[in-house]
Amino acid sequence: MRPIVLRSMSAASCLGSGLQAHADALLAQRCALRRCDFETVQLDTYVGETAGIDRERLPAAMAHFESRNNRLAQLGLSQDGFREAVAGSVQRYGAGRVGVFLGTSTSGMLETEIAYRSRDPVSGLLPASLNYAGSHNFYSVAAFTRELLGLEGPAAIVSTACSSSAKVFGMAARMIRVGLIDAAIVGGVDSLCLTTLYGFHSLQLTSSTPCRPYDVHRDGISVGEAAAFVLLDADADQGTHTGVALLGAGESSDAYHLSTPHPEGLGARMAMQAALAAAGVEPSAIDYINLHGTGTVSNDKAEGRAVAAVFGSATRCSSTKGATGHTLGAAGALEALICALAIQHKFMPGGVNCQQLDPGCAITYLRRNEPVAPRLVLSNSFGFGGSNCSLVFGALP
Repeated sequence: MRPIVLRSMSAASCLGSGLQAHADALLAQRCALRRCDFETVQLDTYVGETAGIDRERLPAAMAHFESRNNRLAQLGLSQDGFREAVAGSVQRYGAGRVGVFLGTSTSGMLETEIAYRSRDPVSGLLPASLNYAGSHNFYSVAAFTRELLGLEGPAAIVSTACSSSAKVFGMAARMIRVGLIDAAIVGGVDSLCLTTLYGFHSLQLTSSTPCRPYDVHRDGISVGEAAAFVLLDADADQGTHTGVALLGAGESSDAYHLSTPHPEGLGARMAMQAALAAAGVEPSAIDYINLHGTGTVSNDKAEGRAVAAVFGSATRCSSTKGATGHTLGAAGALEALICALAIQHKFMPGGVNCQQLDPGCAITYLRRNEPVAPRLVLSNSFGFGGSNCSLVFGALP
């Protein structure tokens, strides 16, 4: 696969808004999870809530997009000169040659949940104030991003649970390679809502403590929210860029079970092998792996076995969800951005909250940051239903 340069990046999560806030939090190994007091939720769990969403105001002409999810998207898009970088790509290539490919698992579901409380007591109809197309509709965040940035290229949403915003990297790279577009905004936006919090709780997958990926006593996830965006471009010789490139993307669908991964990580193994093949590198060339690592017993065990099968036990790896929580449809993009920050800041992130590594996971799991500069990194994102995606990133010369 021809390298695709990461020209610009931006993010907002519970770690903060902007790249520096994320880098500082990761370097300090700060856990940003807090006890859940979101909306009307009454659960004994921790969440990764993003500050500043309620202060965001959409442009008056875009009021039809009003939702927590789109306000979070705007917050993410407004950091680190990202919008200016997109404008540069529009000037260089034209608005019709810049695509938008985003992942989300819930979109603006919160708005429908709130509207449901006000449904007509006789007919059961939802209130007329609910603009489903602009809020809850899954395409809403792509349409909002496209309109906000004045783009006219192809746009699509991927919703494959927790692999959503990793898969968009492969989608955009393929479209760039075949010449349909010259640049693309990829990323993911997922915001807190009642359905995900109560849903994961009903599956007995939420932890009553900040999540502890790969810890022997791990007992579930901490749901988070985030908006993460990357501007991809095939021309590394034009303008400034991050110094990081997408080298390979690998996808698989093992469909083993609706919510449980294959016990030996079959689909995960296939996705990692496909990403390595696309990048044209051997497993031994990867310096660091950002694990999917949700903190559930079955996920971490299956992924650990898959990583050991492909890489052996020596490759350094960790999950950063102990710091951010599991941002669901935004996780792939947020953790791709974290991988890029690791390359830029020359360190390998330690896994926050892992006190005692599960001895059943035969991997080299970092519990503390290592001041070692990775040149090639792999990021894993695995979703319900066996939708798997792995990405390989590398430092540009």
